[in-house]
Amino acid sequence: HRIVDSGVGLALCRRLLEEDGRIHLCIACRNAQKNEDTRDLILATYPAAQVSTVEVDLGNLASVLRVARELRCRFQRLDFVYLNAGIMPNPHVNFKALWHGLLTGKVLHMLTTAEGIMTQTDRLNGDGLQEVFATNLFGHFMLVRQLEPLLCGNEKPSRLIWTSSSNARESAFSLSDYQHAKGQESYSSSKYATDLTSVVLNRKFNKQGLYSSVVCPGLVMSNMTYRILPVFLWKLLMPIMWLIRFFAKTYTLTPYNGAEAHVWLFKQKPEYLDALVKYHSCTSGLGKNYVEPRKMDVDEEIAEKFYQKLLELEKQSLEKYSDLLD
Repeated sequence: HRIVDSGVGLALCRRLLEEDGRIHLCIACRNAQKNEDTRDLILATYPAAQVSTVEVDLGNLASVLRVARELRCRFQRLDFVYLNAGIMPNPHVNFKALWHGLLTGKVLHMLTTAEGIMTQTDRLNGDGLQEVFATNLFGHFMLVRQLEPLLCGNEKPSRLIWTSSSNARESAFSLSDYQHAKGQESYSSSKYATDLTSVVLNRKFNKQGLYSSVVCPGLVMSNMTYRILPVFLWKLLMPIMWLIRFFAKTYTLTPYNGAEAHVWLFKQKPEYLDALVKYHSCTSGLGKNYVEPRKMDVDEEIAEKFYQKLLELEKQSLEKYSDLLD
């Protein structure tokens, strides 16, 4: 059984079925219509595929607890959980910083990591949590914790595969403000928090047969990226972006290419993977896809402290929604 979202998730579904048509895919989307549309798109290419759906909003804890209970009823085990949902609200490009990068020769680094040029405006959600932290990380964390009975102690290992980013930076993350209420780089902070979480989950759960990995899909043109600039500007930039690919291998551009690392991990034995490595989807200038492992810049002591904060927040959340627990 595999749980995925759409976007890169849709490309991933198709690519997983290319690898193994016998798998049962379970798609998780925020609304029933999107679920049905995604399922129809998959079945149009793979009419014999086993595809089911669940409805969940990762930014809503009640929704997460409900879907976890539903999944525990429907499945006896989960082999892979692709934790792929993500938001980047009101993204803004700092053109002044981009111009400075051009003058100082750092523009390629900035264009491949969005370091210093991307800001977001975050807000509180209905649970009183920062929306980006809740959707990109904490909702996933709660889901994983609630699905432990399906993930641990199986005959063969179960896998968590988190979609992180090259934009995940320690400088955007603070243990004292781990929800990133005070900054303007909530996306970067949430992705760095993802890296920290994955590292600790391996330490806690490998012995129970649960392994966690993080991937970066590269720069993929999707609904999220199209919101950063007006559509006409993207159309003008696209030829330039195809050229940049000759120098920046992380410009995967298409969802199919962006899913390369996700699919590569599907075929690996988890016990041989390095828990401190992020697997990047890359595409050469001539369009060849490959995976590049890169050591993550994570402090394991900070990772452990952050994990304890997540457990405290989880405890508070479960007390609030005790009626949704078995």
